[in-house]
Amino acid sequence: MSSRLILLIYGFSFLLIHCGSKDQALGFKLNTNVVKKTLVLGDTLRSQVLHPNMTADSVVYKLDGKLTQATIPLIGQRLGDHRLEAMVFVGDRSELLKADFTLLNSSPPAILEFDIVNTYPHDINAYTQGLEFINDSLYESTGQYGSSSLRLVELKTGQVLQSHALSNAYFGEGLTILDDKLLQLTWQSGIGFIYDRKSFEQLKTFNYQKSQEGWGLCNDGTQIFKSDGTDKIFSLNAETFAEQAYIQATTNKGKLNGLNELEWVDGKIYANRYQYEGIAIIDATNGAVIGVLDCRALKPQVTQHDKLDVLNGIAYRPSSDTFFVTGKYWDKLFEIKLK
Repeated sequence: MSSRLILLIYGFSFLLIHCGSKDQALGFKLNTNVVKKTLVLGDTLRSQVLHPNMTADSVVYKLDGKLTQATIPLIGQRLGDHRLEAMVFVGDRSELLKADFTLLNSSPPAILEFDIVNTYPHDINAYTQGLEFINDSLYESTGQYGSSSLRLVELKTGQVLQSHALSNAYFGEGLTILDDKLLQLTWQSGIGFIYDRKSFEQLKTFNYQKSQEGWGLCNDGTQIFKSDGTDKIFSLNAETFAEQAYIQATTNKGKLNGLNELEWVDGKIYANRYQYEGIAIIDATNGAVIGVLDCRALKPQVTQHDKLDVLNGIAYRPSSDTFFVTGKYWDKLFEIKLK
């Protein structure tokens, strides 16, 4: 290597180190109108940088990494966690200040009721993870190591008409149907499976990214939505399965975690919460929980036994405008209609 090239490399390295050293503590403080680390949708975020003895030459503000101003109307924003950053410049020095807050919904969720339209048999040995209707055919994904499966189920009898067993290494999770393909998640293996809907032949797989686990799946016809057991619902590219963004299920009080099985209906995501006997209705654009469906009356109507577990499984049938819900190791599938 020539001496000239060595000097250039060392010179470039010094420049990087020197530039990085400009970001230092100058003693500025970032003041905002955030109270108890929360603001409400419709509020205006106001901020300023202060110093007892110094004036900033300039300040650059960013909200969630995007350039913004010191005053921000919080209208049309995604609910949940946000970070405001202020980069303060004084001469050739700079200081980065941060303020985190949670944006809450402006109104509480509506409590919704339903009528039971029909009750159908359901496999009492099925640890239901995903449920989906397509062309009046009912598909189901079941979990547990050693007994996870993909199924086509006859609605009226509960009989399994077609089945594909997962390897014992995988714990089956959520299910959705897009472009005549079945998409099925696994729990902690970081992998999802894609099948031909008619033959159940496995076509390919896809890997998770920031969402560390697989819980629930749904889609709006062009985009896939995935839960991972937290308060987040990730949107995935339907072709590459890359995670593009996320929303956080949020009420006027805080975020809802444990989001599990998902179902998309008319711009809303219906979500089971693990260990809760209810369904959250979530605005898919900003994460606002606009309604809650209380399902506590259903579990007492199924056969009580030692393995009986929680409510899980939501399928919507457009032809009847009804939902089909069940639970893990439940022997009944309930068709319900919202009031």
